[in-house]
Amino acid sequence: MKNVLGGEIIARMLHAEGVDHVFGIIDGTYFGLYSNLAKYGIRLITPRHETSAAHMAGAYARCTGRLGVCIASNGPGVANILPGVAVENAEGNRVLLITSCRRGGLSYPERAGAYQSFDQVAVTRPMTKWSVAVPLRERIPELLQRALREVHTGRPGVVHVDVPESVLNGKGRFDGAALPAPGRYRATQPLAPTAEQIGQVVALLRSARRPLLQVGSGVIHAGAFAPLASVARRLDLPVTTSWGGRGALPETHPAAIPMVHLKANDRVRSEADLVLAIGTRFGETDWWGRPPHWAPPASQQVIQVDTDPASFGLNKPIDLAIQADAGAFLEALDAALAADETQAADTLERREWLQAIRAECSADRAELDKRLKPGNGGVNPGLVPRIAQEVLPEDTVWVFDGGNTAVWAQFFHQVRQPNSLLTTYKFGMLGAGVAQAIGARAAHPDRVVCTLIGDGAFGFHLQEIETAVRHDLPAIYVVFCDRQWGMVKMNQQFALKPVKTMIKKSLPDSETINANLGEIRFDQVARAMGGHGEYVLRADELRPALERSLAAGKVSVIHVEIDPVTHMWAPGLLKFKEMHQEPKG
Repeated sequence: MKNVLGGEIIARMLHAEGVDHVFGIIDGTYFGLYSNLAKYGIRLITPRHETSAAHMAGAYARCTGRLGVCIASNGPGVANILPGVAVENAEGNRVLLITSCRRGGLSYPERAGAYQSFDQVAVTRPMTKWSVAVPLRERIPELLQRALREVHTGRPGVVHVDVPESVLNGKGRFDGAALPAPGRYRATQPLAPTAEQIGQVVALLRSARRPLLQVGSGVIHAGAFAPLASVARRLDLPVTTSWGGRGALPETHPAAIPMVHLKANDRVRSEADLVLAIGTRFGETDWWGRPPHWAPPASQQVIQVDTDPASFGLNKPIDLAIQADAGAFLEALDAALAADETQAADTLERREWLQAIRAECSADRAELDKRLKPGNGGVNPGLVPRIAQEVLPEDTVWVFDGGNTAVWAQFFHQVRQPNSLLTTYKFGMLGAGVAQAIGARAAHPDRVVCTLIGDGAFGFHLQEIETAVRHDLPAIYVVFCDRQWGMVKMNQQFALKPVKTMIKKSLPDSETINANLGEIRFDQVARAMGGHGEYVLRADELRPALERSLAAGKVSVIHVEIDPVTHMWAPGLLKFKEMHQEPKG
């Protein structure tokens, strides 16, 4: 029993949970917390903006499958982190946000006129899984334990604990031996399916003529990459993913139907008579699971596996619901299939069906590659992800950020390693990729991290280049520079003058509305911040620029002059627009 700061109690509990990184800007209101992190083996990474801390924590959580932790100080610090909180919760990343609030007596309820104070719990509660204020020092263990239970239960997301500065920085008697281990206040083993449920699934899969496996981000959060690949191999069935699930299965796997082959995905989903959906909610970019992109319920059975029962039948009617962790389910299913000697019905038909779908993907790839002709006024944007993937190591972690930049990157990148791709599929948040790269580098200090990002998106959080330099977390940023809000400009042109846009491919600047950006030499900015900078004007300059950046061993920014007209005409734009309408079937 000794006198310790309230923040040390939190640091000790984080250590017990296996936390080794915390992301956030320092402030005197939670000195008692951050001053004790190193004592418990926790590294503090301090960005230049609080919202970046949330993106770093989210990327770290997604890369590792562990808890990401970020902090923000009362008032403006909390206000600044809110965009990141909204994004990381929507993306389903397991993050704990700890904030300070003003001393007891000024908050909850707020005393009128208090400085740097507002109802932080009320504001964050709608955008988090759970949010709570800690009223007294004695309740730190109880409420932090509750937050840790919440963040490890059901669909991952953000939980928030708000602690008064007087509690964080105040000393009091504390018996460290009285703190229970995590296994004494929350479940530490993933929720497993029953043997009966696995038996039902095996029987349904064996009897189906054309079964399909649809996986979402739940498989990535569970780290269930090996059993997923094994199940797909045993069953000779195609695997499609949600946008957020891209990377659950390498696209080199013979069962993979990459999401960028839109027509092939529509075909396999509408022809399947059974869908085994794991860790996915059939969201808007999955067409809500409805015809004509999926078969009607009368001709397609659905098994849905999810940790969150609220997801069952949410957007698509189902025939069997199984509440289980994606990893525990796939491991149990793989073991059952290995022990089951029953042959699937129409095995030859399944294989021929899968081969036909894969052939359609190959034909589509050949058509897409025809778009890689040299640009007229800069580099063809499709060449950038293709060349970057040829140069950088096979286990590189990739981050995509931007409007059309992210589209080009998605269509001309092949996922070859599980969980090697980060973006914000649910939110499409511009600028998040700058900080995501830093969080990914903290998670994987032995791997290259490369961000493909638009110049508009890069401008949101350009200052974090200095953060990466300061913390020695080198990443490579390849900036697609066309000096315009490309995706918005394309939509705007069609809204203003559709016929002229189709003929000319681009309107003069005088005929668009605030769609252009000014010049920033991002390579020079990087050098000014202590990083390495490269300027690329032609496609043949990109490969050596990437090689030099890789050899530099420090934060690198490659400024690539992109053909602005080609960039606007990104692949799949009409399909992307159609995704945001109600399905017509």
